Amino acid sequence: MVMDGAMGTMIQQQSLDEDTFRGDLLKNHPKDLKGNNDILCLTQPDIIYNIHLDYLNAGADFIETNTFNGTVISQTDYNTQHLTYDINIAAAKIAKKAAIVVSEQTGVPRFVIGALGPTNKTLSISPSVERPDYRATNFDEMSNSYLEAVRGLLDGGADILMVETIFDTANAKAAIYAIDCAFEKGYRRVPVFVSGTIVDKSGRTLSGQTTEAFVISVSHRKPFCLGLNCALGAKEIRFFIEALGLVTPTYVSCYPNAGLPNAFGDYDETPEVTARYLSEFARDGLVNIVGGCCGTTPDHIREISKAVRSFSPRKLRNGLFHDVLQLSGLEPTYIRPDSLFANIGERCNVAGSKRFARLISSGQFDEALSVAKKQVDLGAQILDINMDDGLLEGEDCMAKFLNLICTEPEIAKVPICIDSSNFDIILAGLKCCQGKCIVNSISLKEGEKDFLDKAKILQRFGAAVVVMAFDEEGQAADCNRKVSICTRSYNLLVNKIGFDPNDIIFDPNILTIATGVEEHNLYGINYIEATRMIKATLPKARVSGGVSNFSFSFRGLDVIREAMHSVFLYHAIKAGMDMGIVNAGCLPVYDDIPQDLLTLCENLLWNNDPLGTEKMLEYGQNLKSDGGKRMEGIDKYIVEDTEEARKCTEKYPRPLNVIEGPLMKGMNVVGDLFGSGKMFLPQVIKSARVMKKAVAHLIPFMEKEREARSKLGGDSEAKASHKGTIVMATVKGDVHDIGKNIVGVVLACNNYKIIDLGVMVSCDKILQAAIQHNAGEMIHVASEMKRTKCKLPLLIGGATTSKTHTAVKIAPRYNNPVIHVQDASKSVVVVAALLNDSLREDFVEEVKEDYEEIREDYYDSLKERKYFPLEVARSKRLQIDWTDATPVRPSFLGRKIFDDYTLEEIVPYIDWKPFFDVWQLRGKYPNRGYPKIFKDESIGMEAKRVFDDAQRLLNDIIQRKRLVARGVVAYYPARSSMDDIEILDDNRSDVIAVLHGLRQQADNGSSSQGLCHCISDFIAPKDSPCEDYIGLFAVSAGFGIDKICDEFMEKNDDYNVIMTKAIADRLAEALAELIHERTRKEFWGYNADEELNTRDLHSIKYKGIRPAPGYPSQPDHTEKTTMWELLGADELGITLTESLAMNPAASVCGLYLANPASVYFAVGKVTKEQVEDYSNRKGMKLETVEKWLSPYLAYEVE
Repeated sequence: MVMDGAMGTMIQQQSLDEDTFRGDLLKNHPKDLKGNNDILCLTQPDIIYNIHLDYLNAGADFIETNTFNGTVISQTDYNTQHLTYDINIAAAKIAKKAAIVVSEQTGVPRFVIGALGPTNKTLSISPSVERPDYRATNFDEMSNSYLEAVRGLLDGGADILMVETIFDTANAKAAIYAIDCAFEKGYRRVPVFVSGTIVDKSGRTLSGQTTEAFVISVSHRKPFCLGLNCALGAKEIRFFIEALGLVTPTYVSCYPNAGLPNAFGDYDETPEVTARYLSEFARDGLVNIVGGCCGTTPDHIREISKAVRSFSPRKLRNGLFHDVLQLSGLEPTYIRPDSLFANIGERCNVAGSKRFARLISSGQFDEALSVAKKQVDLGAQILDINMDDGLLEGEDCMAKFLNLICTEPEIAKVPICIDSSNFDIILAGLKCCQGKCIVNSISLKEGEKDFLDKAKILQRFGAAVVVMAFDEEGQAADCNRKVSICTRSYNLLVNKIGFDPNDIIFDPNILTIATGVEEHNLYGINYIEATRMIKATLPKARVSGGVSNFSFSFRGLDVIREAMHSVFLYHAIKAGMDMGIVNAGCLPVYDDIPQDLLTLCENLLWNNDPLGTEKMLEYGQNLKSDGGKRMEGIDKYIVEDTEEARKCTEKYPRPLNVIEGPLMKGMNVVGDLFGSGKMFLPQVIKSARVMKKAVAHLIPFMEKEREARSKLGGDSEAKASHKGTIVMATVKGDVHDIGKNIVGVVLACNNYKIIDLGVMVSCDKILQAAIQHNAGEMIHVASEMKRTKCKLPLLIGGATTSKTHTAVKIAPRYNNPVIHVQDASKSVVVVAALLNDSLREDFVEEVKEDYEEIREDYYDSLKERKYFPLEVARSKRLQIDWTDATPVRPSFLGRKIFDDYTLEEIVPYIDWKPFFDVWQLRGKYPNRGYPKIFKDESIGMEAKRVFDDAQRLLNDIIQRKRLVARGVVAYYPARSSMDDIEILDDNRSDVIAVLHGLRQQADNGSSSQGLCHCISDFIAPKDSPCEDYIGLFAVSAGFGIDKICDEFMEKNDDYNVIMTKAIADRLAEALAELIHERTRKEFWGYNADEELNTRDLHSIKYKGIRPAPGYPSQPDHTEKTTMWELLGADELGITLTESLAMNPAASVCGLYLANPASVYFAVGKVTKEQVEDYSNRKGMKLETVEKWLSPYLAYEVE
């Protein structure tokens, strides 16, 4: 059959001027329209109609609509994008009219092809040399642009849709996606043609794909016809048409240019020459449809029609690739039943490669490309990409990295495996790939509907899919369940939605063996046998898996792990395993593995030796030492044992030798075990208590010895040997010292001398102590350390600190090491490295490089992060219909004081989870929270022991009334004024105070409903008829705590000092919970019928919120001063420090907001525009506001 020729060539012959292009319809259009051939469908339809008639009368069976540039993207150049649908529907109607006329005249059916051109933008190539990852458009925009055209063409009566002149396959996939969307929305289904463009004799598209790769990339749509057009003449295109025909089972089309253009861009090839070349195509059975592209006219089509009519059409190649998994990057990849094992390179995975994760998180994407290239160079036939990290913007990182890969042909030549447990990240990756990818993975764990919904989306993108052996009950471990789940998944995919079985890859879960759990020893056998059964029973499906899981028990022992991988693959491949995620280049040859190690690996895999795990561990001990035993921290006999050691003068001549000998050795073991995660924090602290009691027993003897030596003129002091001296303090304004004390105890256990300066310590005192003992307000401390030329390392820790904050805000202010210590368990490692001459330099350098990358990433993110202007953010505030609201009036206005709240009444409201967090006891799912934590295999016993200690101490505190709980609440009339809350007197006539709010400004794209919250949104505005109210509170359970702690300190009992403070904190939070409940049900009564248990309260299932200054919803601590004026909390002894921390430390304050629409939120970063506005509203100097809000500024203060 014959297609028409070039529409553009015929329009050019008309020599139309600007006025003709405009016509009457667009005579006042603001932009020039000459050259916008598609607009002629609206302004000069007769011209287009006559061109169609000329081609039909010349012998064309198909005519294309005049819509080569009829997409939103292309029409935007002429500012006519709003006419896209009109252009396409008109074009289809014009062509249909002509086709009907000629069909009726000749009795031969003629068909209209709705033409979808390539647009003038590309998804695979950056228009910017400086920014190779940049794209002028994105997949969604491209697809929507095509969808508008598709709708018009189908509504206009097009018989066929053709995606043509494809120079970038990603564009074509967006068009195909749009076509499928239209069909799913109910549009008439028509055949789809796809025609690519080879730009030169290299045989590749402009975006770099070979003909074969192009065919694979678009074949998921099962086009009725596939072919090539444009760029080349018939003579030059023949080889590529022949190659295309060999790899597609569909009909083949070819409509070349009239030869190659001459020096002036014109085409000289005569109709007869073009027809002769194409007749040879037809004679040799290469094509089913021929026609003409650039430079061809009705005369060319007439000659072509006459030349090819006598030949039989090309025969379809049925059964082609019927059992082959076809994938593509820039080049094709075929995985046949007889193919060798396919390596999927694993190192471009932020979860599996520390180097790759560091490069991505620091924004070094160019360097990260070298990781990908190395994997390909080492033999990876497929490249696995994973960006699953909670600290990364996974979708953005995936898109950016894949866009960069497009610029590297040596990497982009192989197919991509998009690996993520987040389906949004998978979609982001698919939208950047022109080739046919693998998606890893989907499963039945969320049920059949979710499984099939995701599979349909992947089918629409043309991706092959890895299906994990998971279902609603969890992960399959035994062979039968693996096969059962895979069989069920296969039947759903193939029978329910027609998924190509060649595109199904099963991962029957490679699980870790040799864990010490007996049933795990069969995991290798189960995988291999499941693979054998899957290949035997599920036709055309493939089998893959993540090989590194298999040897996870021996992490750190690479020689053993690599040997285990090789042995496992040797047998799994024989059973039918087709591919696997491996570290390409790190697999030893099976026959090259040392015989003793090979035997151990074989025995482990096949579970032949009951002692196999122990033997492998013994083998590993020659590669890496391991050891240590658990310390219980039992002090019952410590004094007696210490005295016995002291009396053994032959072994320990001096009391100091007892400390330096057995006690120090025990401390080192405790430190090692804790540093390696083999001891828990309570055990460490109890061990410290044992140590302190032993030392306390020896001190009198050491003092007596010192005096005797002094009289004899000997040493004036018997000094204990310490690894180093640590000066510790909480900075000025901070009264919370639980975390500091824990770190101190842990370090003390590891034989470091601790100089504890206490809480709320001024900068000069910290520096003085550091100098005295040779040993931030953290930012200020760092600055002062630099000014005073102090050279000691500065360690930063605490709940309000972070690695990024340390790297960006603190480290640049000091020339010596500044290191963020995440928690107590890390302090030992950090301090040991800093004090070890052989480790210090490398450790400091690594931290320095790491922090430099963090700073670069931080500043890059500042440049890239988008923020709404303040007025726009305010326009996106939460909209509440106040006309329908009826706020409840509190039962009283003003204050209510609780001078001595009964502790017994408070205790049931305690949330114990944060208590366990203090001790760094964190259960794993499903045993995370209290009381489930007691069931946790790892820390449950220790958690129960600590909890029991807490109960004994709490009961003692209650019975002896050793802590006093006090509080105050107040309720006032209130109204909002934009971002502020005005507090009114009882008559609502005067404003007696103003609480100021900050509004979210970050443009997060996918944020909930696109709202920008502020706490004022939840209070009725001043122009509302509602009379609204607000509540405030401050409570404390810290009265009496100093006396209790002093008594424990006299006994060297750090453990119970920390325990007391932890309990007081819990009581304060519980009192806040209790008073809030009474507020809802009694004092304010806006939810008087509430019936919630304690678990519900801790899960915030009640109506309303209680946000606090200094926390995410209002991060400004200075708002507390207004609250204290309204509450009079000072009268109860709850005061504010210079830094506006509350004293006693076990205190809580906040606001009560009753509206049911109120929610907790994080303000996040704010722009200078808002900070200046906020400063003006508060009447506070800008530099002062910037100081208080420094962690939340989206800009650098000059």
